[in-house]
Amino acid sequence: MSTESRNPRSIGLDKMSAFEIVRLMNEEEQAVMRALDSAAEPISKAVERAAQAYQDGGRIIYVGAGTSGRIATMDAAEMPPTFGIDSDRFIALVAGGDAAGKAAIEDAEDDEHQAITALNNLKITPKDVVIGLAASGRTPFVLAAMRHAKQKGIWTCGIANNTKAPLLDQVDLPILIKTGAEILTGSTRLKAGTAQKLVLNRISTGAMVLSGKVVENLMVDVAAKNAKLKDRCVRIACELTPATKEEAREALESNGWDVRKFLEAQKQTS
Repeated sequence: MSTESRNPRSIGLDKMSAFEIVRLMNEEEQAVMRALDSAAEPISKAVERAAQAYQDGGRIIYVGAGTSGRIATMDAAEMPPTFGIDSDRFIALVAGGDAAGKAAIEDAEDDEHQAITALNNLKITPKDVVIGLAASGRTPFVLAAMRHAKQKGIWTCGIANNTKAPLLDQVDLPILIKTGAEILTGSTRLKAGTAQKLVLNRISTGAMVLSGKVVENLMVDVAAKNAKLKDRCVRIACELTPATKEEAREALESNGWDVRKFLEAQKQTS
């Protein structure tokens, strides 16, 4: 596996200065963007399928272990505040359960039964999509989840960083992000993890854009739970209407900080 092989550019890593380490990591990370460019077409298809699932009332379910699981958890957690959606529309299933989001539970990735149980507990249906992430492409927890989802008639996508990965052969849409050897041999939280995070950024954000959750490039359904987000709502309102900051803030305060309602009211009065 390329992600487990030694990177010839980092031989002698332990003798490098801090500046040399940082510069090498910066140079190596450029491989991530090249790999993403090469996978633009399948990533776009994943965006479209996730958008369709959301619009049909289905869920986007990420499945991962270790670093991949924590990346999935982070992406799913950001969806409700950013786009004002329910927390059960983007879900991350992580080997080892919720505890694995804070601590590494390495042996959990071999538990195939837990993956099947976790999907069954969600009562998955063909309206859902299941997206598996595994740098190696052979994590038992993820592979078991993909097999089970397909048996249930659910569309699946797999994201891996190695060619000939079993995960890529088991899913409806394979996405290979070939990032190569890490500067710290086998540490896939580096380039591979960065690439996986960027793929999920594209899938989730693109799906919400296609689903009408964005006006121009503004998050009009943002959940304003703090002062910073309330200020953002005011700026969005002013960007999209002739309202002054004072007018926008007063109207938003009176309607529970719902930017979309504010925009609809502005249309009716214009």
